[in-house]
Amino acid sequence: MRSLSVVIPAYNEAENIEAVIASIPVSQLAELGWTTEIVVVDNNSSDGTGELARSCGARVVFQPEKGYGNAYKAGFAAAEGEVIASGDADRTYPFDHLPELLATLDDSGADFMTTDRLHSANRGAMKHSHFWANHLLSFVSRLIFRHDIRDSQSGMWIFHRHVWAGIDVRSPGMAFSQEIKNAAVLAGYKVTETHIEYRVRGGDVKLNSVRDGVRNMAHLVGHRIRHESPASEDSYQGVPVRSGAERARFPAMRSASASEAEGASPGCQTGSGTAA
Repeated sequence: MRSLSVVIPAYNEAENIEAVIASIPVSQLAELGWTTEIVVVDNNSSDGTGELARSCGARVVFQPEKGYGNAYKAGFAAAEGEVIASGDADRTYPFDHLPELLATLDDSGADFMTTDRLHSANRGAMKHSHFWANHLLSFVSRLIFRHDIRDSQSGMWIFHRHVWAGIDVRSPGMAFSQEIKNAAVLAGYKVTETHIEYRVRGGDVKLNSVRDGVRNMAHLVGHRIRHESPASEDSYQGVPVRSGAERARFPAMRSASASEAEGASPGCQTGSGTAA
């Protein structure tokens, strides 16, 4: 059996976390030869998110230092799987597609696979301002890091565990998402990208397009400068160039509600992980 860790950062997502855990097809993955642990990082929530995740069978890691990047660093440090999959706790990412996405990763031979939400089928799931801000940041990221990743801000990635040990990712906040992709490219890993279905968020949107966009833009420039400094020259291995044929195909879309998840009690998957 191969081992998979699904790492989910969560801050005040009590209204969504049970449905997110329920959507992870643990039984189907087991039939395909995967053991699955679900790691929810409680980023100092005040609404009982961590307790709900634990009651659903997830392994809960508490990270008191707030920030998207801080949560992921704690989650990846705790993850035990040979492959790690990520996604937000707000019901936007298709965890129910993990079997197809893992097959795509294997077929591509990539070390790190990110996902592209910025295609026409997903326009209704994202605010207009977020859609265009993501396009702008992704364009700048492609320009200064010389790769062809279409969605630099996507929060769903699937990668082999050794990648995390071989990259330098420092952002404590939202810029972590773009930095992990660019760091994987800079480190010389084979990086690929596949389309995904992106869904309407459950609850209130927490991002601020202007504020977070400006911060991420500044971080992009800072990351590029940091890797061009003399201190980083010895570790810089160049940027892999991928042909169009290497871009992974995106699995057929299918919508799935929490109630459709296999083996789930109302809004909650049971027996899917190890409680901390």
